[in-house]
Amino acid sequence: MALATDYDGTLATEGHVSAEALSAIARLRTSGRRAILVTGRQLTDLLEVCPRIDVFDYVVAENGAVVYSPATREETLLGTPPSPEFTKQLTRDGVAFEVGRVVVSTWLPNHIPVLQAIQKTGLELVVIFNRTAVMVLPPGVNKATGLEHALRKLGLSFHEVVGIGDAQNDHSFLERCECAVAVANAEAPIRELAAFTTRGEAGHGVAEVIDELVADDLARVEGQLLHHLVTVGCHSDGTEVTISPYGMNILIAGPSGSGKSTITAGIVENLIKQSYQVCIVDPEGDYGTLEDVISIGNPKDPVGITEVLTILEDPKINLNLNLLGIPLAQRPEFFGQLFPSLRTLRTRAGRPHWIVLDEAHHLLPLEWGHLPEALPRKLGETIIVTVHPEHLAPTVLSLVDVVIAVGPSPDKTLRSYCDASGHALT
Repeated sequence: MALATDYDGTLATEGHVSAEALSAIARLRTSGRRAILVTGRQLTDLLEVCPRIDVFDYVVAENGAVVYSPATREETLLGTPPSPEFTKQLTRDGVAFEVGRVVVSTWLPNHIPVLQAIQKTGLELVVIFNRTAVMVLPPGVNKATGLEHALRKLGLSFHEVVGIGDAQNDHSFLERCECAVAVANAEAPIRELAAFTTRGEAGHGVAEVIDELVADDLARVEGQLLHHLVTVGCHSDGTEVTISPYGMNILIAGPSGSGKSTITAGIVENLIKQSYQVCIVDPEGDYGTLEDVISIGNPKDPVGITEVLTILEDPKINLNLNLLGIPLAQRPEFFGQLFPSLRTLRTRAGRPHWIVLDEAHHLLPLEWGHLPEALPRKLGETIIVTVHPEHLAPTVLSLVDVVIAVGPSPDKTLRSYCDASGHALT
């Protein structure tokens, strides 16, 4: 959904962006994706060397301390301005430096007197290196925090972002992005962090990634980003059972009281721990106490679809929809209205990353006539929980990739699923 790129050494060479790289950013935007520039430069300096700043949705400047919207020219400071006490100490110590809105910048080997000035003043400051540049910032401010602020403005999370960089100060945001890429001229630690390294250097490499992103959504890294895999259980030898976070549909089935909700809650907790946004459709109010999940709806206050979509606009919020306020007979109709809206949100923002349908036979009953219109040909990132797999339509069962059978007789549950779906139990 978005590309976040460093400036110097990544997008730009010797401070200037090539026509090829600018054209590639324009193609990225035309494809419906977003472009975010993430740089250690001060904004005033950047505006002088990069006149086509308007090709970006947001600019994260001063190593994460300033977020700028080219469309509105609005600046947001994410840190406190430099302390006069600190800058006066640097001047007394004969250090040449520049002062931004938040950052204090200098160059190697001035890091030694900078550290001494921090010690003398007793201030809580952080020193960040970028090749020969030395930057001083408040604690907790880096390119990752600045990028996160810009992404939330766009309704996106790090899971929708390809990040590309070349040097030390890019590490914080690259390790958070779903897919990290290094340009060919990147330093060794950045190449080691990245999922792959481009053939071309700097702007040529950025254009290379954009062309591949637009062509096939970086299909070659699918299933290769191991740190994003989701744990769903353990083998008998203790090794983890993991699944890809994309394109998978899980059926969790078993008799009442067998632990389906416990298994589901465990998977949800793992998803949330990895910052995937989860939306739970909860017909019986079983998930209202989950940590880091907001629950709406109760027996006296039915859930509203507009409310659901408004809350899910924030990628940091996980949501549980308690349907006890909606009569049982009306729940399929409610879901039939809700699910297309969730699909639209997914198309636009890639979220919610996962949808959980508890007691799915209540939401998608076998006899419900509107099932073909409510469901797409491929669900993707959905957990379907039910006591009775045979009560779900074959259309639903055909979308399942993984079955987790819970309870004392998992073989019976699996046979019930296979009989209803037409699969052979081997």
